Amino acid sequence: MPELPEVETVRRGLSPTMEGAVIRQLELRRPDLRFPLPREFAARLQGRRIIALSRRAKYLLIDLDDGATVIAHLGMSGSFRIEAGEAGVMPGDFHHPRSKNEKHDHVIFHLDGADGGSRVIYNDPRRFGFMDLTTRNELDIYPAFRDLGPEPVGNELSADYLASRFAGKQQPLKSALLDQKVIAGLGNIYVCEALWRSHLSPERAAATLVTPTGRPKQQLLVLTEAIRAVIADAIAAGGSSLRDHIQTDGTLGYFQHSFSVYDREGSSCRTPDCSGNVERITQAGRSSFYCRICQK
Repeated sequence: MPELPEVETVRRGLSPTMEGAVIRQLELRRPDLRFPLPREFAARLQGRRIIALSRRAKYLLIDLDDGATVIAHLGMSGSFRIEAGEAGVMPGDFHHPRSKNEKHDHVIFHLDGADGGSRVIYNDPRRFGFMDLTTRNELDIYPAFRDLGPEPVGNELSADYLASRFAGKQQPLKSALLDQKVIAGLGNIYVCEALWRSHLSPERAAATLVTPTGRPKQQLLVLTEAIRAVIADAIAAGGSSLRDHIQTDGTLGYFQHSFSVYDREGSSCRTPDCSGNVERITQAGRSSFYCRICQK
């Protein structure tokens, strides 16, 4: 499933085409994705101007001029592509095959913008993604957002905050970081990478990073900065684009080539002067990749 950097990459790719454009028509080629599409979805969006695109955790948000917000989740294989002009030219060079089969083109935004007409097409072979409609002033109470923790790229994420959530918690550190109520949008890939950068074992109890008085230990300060850095690096590189994920212009991100531990089982650890190898263990049904030698 695309993680936060991938969704942010999609948002940045779509923004120049979608922001400021008017939705001339919303074409729905089926009544549902993972869930049924909102009632009168096409009629409610027709003629509306797109004010802004934003993101919350792993969700793309499309704000409209009447105060409504479209919530889009890519699921396992969902992607957007942009086609401009009647000829349906798809910009970008493709580094890997992607789904072009029209039977997987489920939702099409026909847009009128400053540069003329364009189409933004949502393609999803597995149909694990979804779209919903709410209002901007009700986003905080939307079920998927109601209990989300702070973003890993915002000022709210701090070592003091994490200390308050980890105090007394014997839960493995990996599981604690994947809890969306603790940090919103942080997924399996980048937790593995952040733990490697901070030399912390995914099996370590979260409480061991907090002093008896509830203050963050130095290791938690390092971990907090590692989380920020790995997410920033992934966004800058265009997202990891594992499996089905692609950027809106059809190109793939390149951060996957910089993974230090994720999916590198059996490879030498990249920590300087470390003699260990990357191992894979299973925690709560998820694969964790780490070096037993330098991650304690």
